[in-house]
Amino acid sequence: MKFIVSSSALLKQLSAINGVVTTNPVVPILENFLFEIKESQLTITASDLQTSMITEISVEAKEDGNIAVPAKILIETLKNLPEQPVTFSIDHDTYAVEISSDNGRYRLAGENATDFPKIPTVSNATSVDMSTEVLSSAVSNTIFATSSDELRPAMTGVYINLSPTNTTFVATDGHRLVRYRRVDIASQEAATLIIPRKALNLLKSTLPSENLPVTVEFNQSNAYFNFNNIKMICRLIDERFPDYENVIPAENPNVMTIDRSELLSSLRRIAIYANKTTHQVRLKLTGSELMISAEDLDFSNEANERLSCEHDGEDIEIGFNAKFLVEMLNNLSCKEVSLKFSAPNRAGLILPAEQDENEDILMLVMPVMLNNYV
Repeated sequence: MKFIVSSSALLKQLSAINGVVTTNPVVPILENFLFEIKESQLTITASDLQTSMITEISVEAKEDGNIAVPAKILIETLKNLPEQPVTFSIDHDTYAVEISSDNGRYRLAGENATDFPKIPTVSNATSVDMSTEVLSSAVSNTIFATSSDELRPAMTGVYINLSPTNTTFVATDGHRLVRYRRVDIASQEAATLIIPRKALNLLKSTLPSENLPVTVEFNQSNAYFNFNNIKMICRLIDERFPDYENVIPAENPNVMTIDRSELLSSLRRIAIYANKTTHQVRLKLTGSELMISAEDLDFSNEANERLSCEHDGEDIEIGFNAKFLVEMLNNLSCKEVSLKFSAPNRAGLILPAEQDENEDILMLVMPVMLNNYV
């Protein structure tokens, strides 16, 4: 089997799906890309058993065939080649792959393509369409709040609830929660699914910058994303997601509205002086003034700043993990944010002061019990 392809065009397609390939896979052949040629169309597959990505590229080929090619050495070779046509020659008896270029010849050991695991197909699927812009926004606004605790697998992914009127994306790690709702995505059939964090990270890095349509199909076990000339299939997390709605406090009489970038900058500075274990910062609201302070008793470090804000409600003092606040505020793009509190021992809510007509973002963060320092 022999085919000719542009080195840069092939590298671009391989780089898009290379994130799936792991260094120590469960099955050694998964360190390879699966190359399949049919009617001068090269289909390339990468998989880690949980997630698979497929892309296509046109090549010059006189015959069909397949081979598994080592991913790392192929990517490194193409990265260091200037743009030029390269010829791949495959010996199906020894599975040897020879790459010929203007610069020279490179020989590497391939593997039998039949040993590559079969990629699951999505049958009896529910389908929903959205744009790359909307999907990217949904992933960016939720993925940072997922848990890394493998003992609670449901929380290691993003929960998606499709309904005829809207679609809700939810992520939580037990200390914070993000609910991101879109009214411009809906499904005739109500459905729920949990997509793993790794698959969403791959999706986020692969989605093109231009706004294109994405088809999402899913059944009980797998989800299938199709955009541009890339397909991604991932296994869903088969667990029950926590009842997140009951965690969100309904009554929040204390509402503070403040410039997001000012608050974010202040928290970043104050967090430097916080305890390195708890990362605790104290927010003290008095009238229209917010005092942010932190102290690390072990090293006698302390800092405080005052900010002006709009405040409706009683004076309140509450402690939070600065890392969580910074990450949440950093993932918002609005000019002003509203922080809502009910009591020092109840969760606080962060949301844009003005919501977009198509999206509704709500972030919840659990308080940290205040240390008794003045």
